[in-house]
Amino acid sequence: MSQRQAIAELHGKIVGCRVCVEAPLGKPLPHEPRPVAVLSATARICVSGQAPGTRVHASGRPFTDPSGDRLRDWMGIGEDVFYDARRLSIVPMGFCFPGLDAKGGDKPPRPECRRTWHDTVFAHMPQVETVLAVGAYAHAYHLGELAHSRLRETVADYQRIWDMTCERRREGQGPAVIPLPHPSWRNNAWLNKNPWFANDVLPLVKKEVARLVA
Repeated sequence: MSQRQAIAELHGKIVGCRVCVEAPLGKPLPHEPRPVAVLSATARICVSGQAPGTRVHASGRPFTDPSGDRLRDWMGIGEDVFYDARRLSIVPMGFCFPGLDAKGGDKPPRPECRRTWHDTVFAHMPQVETVLAVGAYAHAYHLGELAHSRLRETVADYQRIWDMTCERRREGQGPAVIPLPHPSWRNNAWLNKNPWFANDVLPLVKKEVARLVA
């Protein structure tokens, strides 16, 4: 079986996944699952975010919301590149919309996804050179001990993380990683208080994205 065929088969299994309803860790998902992910046999860059929100749950397409607009601006690309699975894969830490908490925010990604799928997904995509890890849950998975306890500290440590994961990549031990905050409007205050993110981190993001999607 070719890599492309194996990924297509794996994606089909993910699309039909109901583990958070039929074998949940805790309370089951309160609505019908609709897994959203973009797997690729050729993409050299992967966006790994948190989990679909309400708009993505409705559309079935990742980042079809203002957060997606901001993320694409951070990356320096348009929708034509962002949604081209030949050039970019999208693997959130939770494949389904997890529901809303009491304050109207999204609940954390369902832990069943990481336990069931993520190691297998990335084993099927060894050609991925760089992961844009968006948010603390993606930081924890892709960085392990390199992730700090607070998101700001992880993102602020981006240069050391980048250098160390690039070395890991050169040794064939996994992709390089750039840690990012979530592009949600809820983070506007964080972004305003931390102008170094736009000044220092985003030029690296744009340069790496341009290199890998060319």
